[in-house]
Amino acid sequence: MKDFDKKTEASLTLNDAGFFNKKAKAYALKNAIHYKGRANAGSVISSLFNEGLKKEDIKKYSKEINEIVGYVNRLSPKEQEKEYEKLKDIVSEREIREGLEELPDVPKSGVVMRFRPAPSGPMHVGHIIASMITSLYVKKYGGKFYIIVDDTDPSTTLPEAYENIKRDCDWTYGNVTEYINSSDRMDLYYSYAFSLIEKHRAYICTCSQEEFKKYADEKKDCPCRKKSERENTREWEKMIDKKGSKEGEAVLRFKSDLGMQDPNPAMRDFPLARINEHEHARQKKKYRVWPLMNLVVPVDDMELGMTHIIRGKDHMDNAKRQRMIFDVFEKKFPWTFFMGRIKFKDLVLSKRKLNAMIDSGEFSGDDDERIPTIASLRKRGYKPEAFVKFAEQRGLSDVDKVIDSKEFFQIIDNFNK
Repeated sequence: MKDFDKKTEASLTLNDAGFFNKKAKAYALKNAIHYKGRANAGSVISSLFNEGLKKEDIKKYSKEINEIVGYVNRLSPKEQEKEYEKLKDIVSEREIREGLEELPDVPKSGVVMRFRPAPSGPMHVGHIIASMITSLYVKKYGGKFYIIVDDTDPSTTLPEAYENIKRDCDWTYGNVTEYINSSDRMDLYYSYAFSLIEKHRAYICTCSQEEFKKYADEKKDCPCRKKSERENTREWEKMIDKKGSKEGEAVLRFKSDLGMQDPNPAMRDFPLARINEHEHARQKKKYRVWPLMNLVVPVDDMELGMTHIIRGKDHMDNAKRQRMIFDVFEKKFPWTFFMGRIKFKDLVLSKRKLNAMIDSGEFSGDDDERIPTIASLRKRGYKPEAFVKFAEQRGLSDVDKVIDSKEFFQIIDNFNK
């Protein structure tokens, strides 16, 4: 063994520091054994958080951890297993998880999953954090991974975003089955909207926003709820007609089970489609009635046969709304997990703000190295594998975290080596 290795080995016998180093060595050995002899410093750091390592101390201990990982990686697989036998008792099995948790009810044919970016600005690190685990589960089980471009809001859709989304997703995931533009499926959404009217589960509301809000607040049914199928059909056709209803005059609403008496205000006859006269980046002026999220998403999920969905906790109410539509059509709702949010203290992730800063010339483009876009990360030398390792270590977690960019990228930098 080289002098450096002896020095590292000797440091493991120190008192307090020695106990920390033993933990680090144990986790490095466990990680190496799992990953064919190669430990990763980022994985070890993530594991040490369970042992009391503070995020602010990463810089202080990163050199030491890297030395331990280097030492472990120079051992043969047999030597790693022998060393781990000596230390395995100080590593609890529940304290560290290798690989992804199993998903329930996975078909033999694999899973069908999706990610839905909006073409309203550059994709960024937040998108990777939210969606990488979906890509990994499709790789784990086989199946289909759809990227569905959510472009049914003509007022926010940017023409350059379609190509940029494909560029960024190809680089990030490497296993996209198909790219689908929601705006290319308008006839399908219209068909479902009309079916909901026929089934007496949707109606055209011509109340003003203020009037409807008053009814909702008072838990009273909107008078439009009593319209017949014939009346709703006529008013739906009037919405579609370019010479018919004007923008803001009519909305297609879902007739929810409890109506305005639902204890959750978000479930009270929520909107499904409205008139939007903005010219669409892709469809131009072809359509004037645009379906909203809670019509588009369940239709796509039913038609594409989604089996499992991983989405943010902020979509819990949307999932309840979408389940109602599944129930109307007697379809099985996909297994769904709601991930906790990772909120950055000091990163601008608002697409609107990023667009404004790029348009103003404050940043040179979506690959400016000062902003956290995927184009910028790629330009700065980051590899998708670093974010894969982060997603694997985080796993399915419903815990919200607040972190600053320095702390986050210290972890990613260790994974990126």
